[in-house]
Amino acid sequence: MNHTLDSLPAELLYDIVSKFDTDAFHQSLLALSRAIPRSPVPTHLLFPRIHLKRGEQVFQLYRRLRNAPEDAALVQEFTFEDWTVDADIFVNLVALMPSLTYLKIFIGPNFAPEHLEEIFQKPRPQLQYLSMRFRPYVQRATYYQFLKGAYFDSTLLALSSWPSPTLPVLSIIQDPLDPAIAPTNFAQPLVFFRLDPLSTLAVSPLSSNLKHLRFRVPGRQVARHMHSALHSFPALHFLDLSTCSIGGHDLAQLLGHMRHVQTVVMDSCPIVSQRTDIQLDAGDPFVQWAELGEAIAMAGMVRATEREKKLKAWTEAFYVRENEEDDSKKGKKTKRGRKGLATATISLRAPSPERKAKPSQELPRARVPKRNERIRILPPLPALSSLATSFPGVLTPETYDAVRAEFERGWVAGITRLRLARARHLTSWNNGVSRVVQFADMGTPEWKEEESYGEEGLVGLVDVKGVASFLLDVNEDEEAGGPARRGTDCPLLCIAGSKHDGPHVEGCGHRMGWETYKDEI
Repeated sequence: MNHTLDSLPAELLYDIVSKFDTDAFHQSLLALSRAIPRSPVPTHLLFPRIHLKRGEQVFQLYRRLRNAPEDAALVQEFTFEDWTVDADIFVNLVALMPSLTYLKIFIGPNFAPEHLEEIFQKPRPQLQYLSMRFRPYVQRATYYQFLKGAYFDSTLLALSSWPSPTLPVLSIIQDPLDPAIAPTNFAQPLVFFRLDPLSTLAVSPLSSNLKHLRFRVPGRQVARHMHSALHSFPALHFLDLSTCSIGGHDLAQLLGHMRHVQTVVMDSCPIVSQRTDIQLDAGDPFVQWAELGEAIAMAGMVRATEREKKLKAWTEAFYVRENEEDDSKKGKKTKRGRKGLATATISLRAPSPERKAKPSQELPRARVPKRNERIRILPPLPALSSLATSFPGVLTPETYDAVRAEFERGWVAGITRLRLARARHLTSWNNGVSRVVQFADMGTPEWKEEESYGEEGLVGLVDVKGVASFLLDVNEDEEAGGPARRGTDCPLLCIAGSKHDGPHVEGCGHRMGWETYKDEI
């Protein structure tokens, strides 16, 4: 008895389909279904993972799913990789897919901000991965975007409005302008006009579960927007800010405020001078790497000093105000004359949100320092375990070794200064000269108090519990589930850049990014 494909049972057909090559799975399954249209080919397997590479496929898929909601509900992973598409149809297509856990979109000049607003207007609680790659460049000069104000700032605000903190992986990339892609002799459209919405995203419900963030906007100064608000991106472990305008000082400031970040990728960022001639003129061509290592090691120390100054100014202002209120109750007149810097009524500095805050009389008294109390803040240990960046020049094995040696030398110098500072605090604490406090651990009641009071008084700070608090060589368990490491260990440094075939260090941030985002950009 002769058997043909038409006569095979569904179970055997399913087993055959499961052996198809992953890269050609959809094409093979479609070809099989067309070859034996009356057989029970498991065509439902076409829908869980859909990858479109041509704009015209969007309408074809929309036409197929529009009248088949049961098939649309099967779509879990959707990838679209083309720069030309009918954006209106694309929006309607995505709206048909209620079960998405993975969404990757290429966004070309056909997209307007309103399209993404509509896609992300409603929260997608099942979404675990979101990647948006922008290439808004045009071939002929047009000022439509500038005149209309067609910027994608609203996309960040739309994501910030999602109430459920479920998204752990987010990628937002603007491709650098390449003459091979589009002309550079006129102003090309911008993706983001202002970066303030990034600060809003940083403290939104979505950020409380966001562990991996890749945010690349070429040439833009994004660092301060990453940490300008308290508790910015509190769950973040992996951060990629490649192509942004971020210097070594900016990176140290960012790590001082975001003490939980463990892996940072900074390709094509000026964390050291990008001109090799300047490095050579400095005498030691790699000394900037030592300065970078030292700055990163001391990031927590700089942050502690900054907080100390704020605490001192706040305390002085609090007691001056309290004295004025007591005098007012007793009917005394305030004395004329200089009142001191803490109560000056004018300032030559530009106002900022933090400087506008006034001491709150509603703050619990336990969070108000005693009058004339000397308080020191223990600088925290660095948490960074991996730094990946690109070397601005020809990278040879000898150069690689020299850069790494300088970075480690700077790191050791920074750790030494950190150790001495903590030793001074220990002596002062043992002698009863100073009260020593430290930053509260993330998630504790003292840490959460900052959401109500900001950095007023002792909010967000707790007393040290003993001599062990001052020690450096204490193993700290990594929240991400990795092996325990010491806060004094030098971070893994990779300077191979974004090219996949470069001399990357095993386990570097570049490799972690490629594994997380399933690409090599």
